[in-house]
Amino acid sequence: MFFSGDPTSRKRVALGGRSSKERDTQKLMEQTRMERDRRLWQRKQNASAIKIQKCFRGRKAAKAERAKVREQFLSRYGSYCQNAERCCFCPDSDYFRQLFFFFNARNAGDFTILVETCRGILNLVRDNDNIVSLFAGVDYSAVLALVDHRVKNLAYICILSLYQNRSHFRQQLLVPDADSVMQATVLLEAVAALIDPKLPWACKAVSYLCQKNVFALFREIVLAERENAKTSSSTGNLSGVEHITGILISHSGQNSCSCPNVDPKFCFSSQMLTVPFLWKIFPSLKGVFSTQGLSQHYIHQMSLCLQNHTNLLPSDISAEYPGYACLLGNILEAAGVTLSQPACPFEMAVDLAAVSTFLLEALPPIKSSSQKAKEDAAMIEEDADSADDIQIVLDKDLERQIITGIDSRFLLQLPCVLLQINVLFGGISAVGDDRSVVAIGAACALLHVTFNTLPLERVMTVLAYRTELVRVLWEFMKNCHDNKRWSSLPEHLSLLPGDSPGWLLPLAVFCPVYKHMLMIVDNEEFYEQERPLSLRDIRSLIVILRQALWQLLWLNPTAPNASAKTTSRENTSKQNPNESIKHRVSIVASELLSQLQDWNNRREFTPPSDFHADGVDDFFISQAVVDGTKANEIMKLAPFLIPFTSRVKIFNSQLVAVKQRHGPHGVFARNRFTIRRDRILEDAYNQMSALSEEDLRGLIRVTFVNELGVEEAGIDGGGIFKDFMENITRAAFDVQYGLFKETVDHLLYPNPGSGLIHEQHLQFFHFLGCLLAKAMFEGVLVDIPFATFFLSKLKQKFNYLNDLPSLDPELYRHLIFLKHYQGDIAGLELYFVIVNNEYGEQTEEELLPGGRNLRVTNENVITFIHLVSNHRLNFQIRQQSSHFLRGFQQLIQKDWIDMFNEHELQLLISGSLESLDVDDLRIHTNYAGGYHKVSNSCN
Repeated sequence: MFFSGDPTSRKRVALGGRSSKERDTQKLMEQTRMERDRRLWQRKQNASAIKIQKCFRGRKAAKAERAKVREQFLSRYGSYCQNAERCCFCPDSDYFRQLFFFFNARNAGDFTILVETCRGILNLVRDNDNIVSLFAGVDYSAVLALVDHRVKNLAYICILSLYQNRSHFRQQLLVPDADSVMQATVLLEAVAALIDPKLPWACKAVSYLCQKNVFALFREIVLAERENAKTSSSTGNLSGVEHITGILISHSGQNSCSCPNVDPKFCFSSQMLTVPFLWKIFPSLKGVFSTQGLSQHYIHQMSLCLQNHTNLLPSDISAEYPGYACLLGNILEAAGVTLSQPACPFEMAVDLAAVSTFLLEALPPIKSSSQKAKEDAAMIEEDADSADDIQIVLDKDLERQIITGIDSRFLLQLPCVLLQINVLFGGISAVGDDRSVVAIGAACALLHVTFNTLPLERVMTVLAYRTELVRVLWEFMKNCHDNKRWSSLPEHLSLLPGDSPGWLLPLAVFCPVYKHMLMIVDNEEFYEQERPLSLRDIRSLIVILRQALWQLLWLNPTAPNASAKTTSRENTSKQNPNESIKHRVSIVASELLSQLQDWNNRREFTPPSDFHADGVDDFFISQAVVDGTKANEIMKLAPFLIPFTSRVKIFNSQLVAVKQRHGPHGVFARNRFTIRRDRILEDAYNQMSALSEEDLRGLIRVTFVNELGVEEAGIDGGGIFKDFMENITRAAFDVQYGLFKETVDHLLYPNPGSGLIHEQHLQFFHFLGCLLAKAMFEGVLVDIPFATFFLSKLKQKFNYLNDLPSLDPELYRHLIFLKHYQGDIAGLELYFVIVNNEYGEQTEEELLPGGRNLRVTNENVITFIHLVSNHRLNFQIRQQSSHFLRGFQQLIQKDWIDMFNEHELQLLISGSLESLDVDDLRIHTNYAGGYHKVSNSCN
């Protein structure tokens, strides 16, 4: 700067708010901090470099020292230990100290030394030399620590050597009858001799091997060799790996074992039981594992670990062999042997159920062959790009192992152990009994997950017909209900939070099993013999189901998409378990109540009002007609909860709503038809069969032509149309016309032989379906008494054996005779064929492929009865019923019909057969045109 002549110095002010001195100070501090960090980082780098150099020099020195010791060892004992004597294994010898110091399993020379060392030990033992004195000398207690150290290290390096050289020993490690001169066999035999349970150091040696994760090493050996593995021969020889594994797991499961706990991730259950089809590789090991005390130990260990360790299992071998699925398959396969043993402990059954439940829940749903075929067909129709989710597909053999594991024996034995008679039938009256609650929780949790995961056919059949599960669960539920106290099931067993209703899980299991049972129970068993439940118990059951269903659907509606009659099992247990089970119970309880209502309609054993919920009021009815409301969803899922008269009001309001939307001023045109009375069906079919759905909903005007060809006088204001409907239905459904036949009770059903009479019989059935729907749509009652099993077709329901008496009571009696026949059914010379006799023409149909050569026996008679019933009730009239239904649904929606059962549907079609209530008619009559009510005194 230049001198300005002003002697005063002006103070500089920074507009930023801080002086330049302050900014300079902060900058200096920042630079100082960065320099300090740089120096610290430099010191760390120098220190690390020094450590690396020391380590490198140390390793190099150690390597040189090992080479020196190896050279000394070889010069003293020889390359093949030919100079080694018995004294080399004594405590005073340096043999093992030197060997352990320089040994490297990947060094061929070192591996040879180890093999020859083990061979020498085995030869001395075979010569009746005591292995304890061989290693410890005279006094084992004096050199206990040294001997234990040598034994457990020798055993470990033998296993480690086999693991590291497993690729070299292809087809040797798992061979059961291997030659003893093979190197791998020598090492395995030596390990087995060193960990013999009779030896004093056995516990420490086994503990050391387990802590060194020996099962993980064996797992890799087995996985590398499992394709070449051979099962034990008839002589009972075992492979070395199988023998050692059996010793290890047998020791760990003993009460006298003092081994410390092993990391669950590396224990036998996690490592070995996750090997696919382990028991095929080690069949004898399956027997060892299945012994009662041992299996109880490991299953209890798994029950404690699995639910607390999400990453417990090793990495999957492949997507087709997930570890949890392999573990489940091996456990289930061994469980059959374990459960069959006498006095199987209750606690073990609880642990087994808990472990199986946990693993089954993680499993992707396994579908039956028929389900897979349907899904494959559906996937072909869909766009491949729409499938974003990659589904886990298990190996077919693994699926088969799991399905076979939960076979009839498992399903019979496990509930038998869990739900013991003395546990439940003796102590169930005390609702708070912990043992009974635990048993129910374990059984129900397992079965619920099983229903969601495995194909239901085999499971349901075994549970329904060969166990007392229905009786046991009912006794539990009845006592809880009578005592007004439902015990909460243990959370770790029930899959549910502790605050969930105690009835939720038992109902989720009871309802589908009992429903399946009712498919084969005949009328005599249900009504007269009162099996499996008495009629009194069934009345109580209806109350429990009704209350539970009303609470789930109306009072506490948490079930998603309650209107769905079926639920996707993929989404059932993978989401919130509490919500999914509530959803499941709402479905199965409604299905069972609907089925019980069918039984009650056949022969009334309880008032129909028992099926009605207590909370149905005018508000509910007003909401039920609105789509998407809670009440409307209940109408779709459980309509029996609402009284019949209320449902009729809802049905009529739905018809009125449709008519108002498409009334006389709407889009519907008036259709006029001229009908000859003597050709009423043909004329109506020719003129009306081509009407569209829109035209059918509109007004139809009819003009009759009499027998002389003259039009009848009169204007159709509705009365002529009603006359037309009554006459045409009377003609069309007349058995003389050949489209329908009568049962012994004079009830109508489609004629199976209608095609032999009318060439266009299926078109006629479609037309008749439209006519019946039009009559209901217009509120015209027609006197057509349909058979109950045919009305089921309008609801798209399947008919079973119990519906057969309404069609063919004689055939029903014959089938029931077969069902209860005590002799040898094969002697009756029945085959899986059925003879149809229509208008004198006999045809023979096979009920199964090759049925002509398949004889009915005591084992397959139930299947034969089902197939015969299905043929008569469903198969024979499937085409006629299908076309009738298509025509019917052109006017009447399925949701409207689903509100009513078959008995109620007949009332909608034909009205009540009860006599006219004149007093009720007088009360509800509206008088007009000069007419008025007459007083009682004038009557």
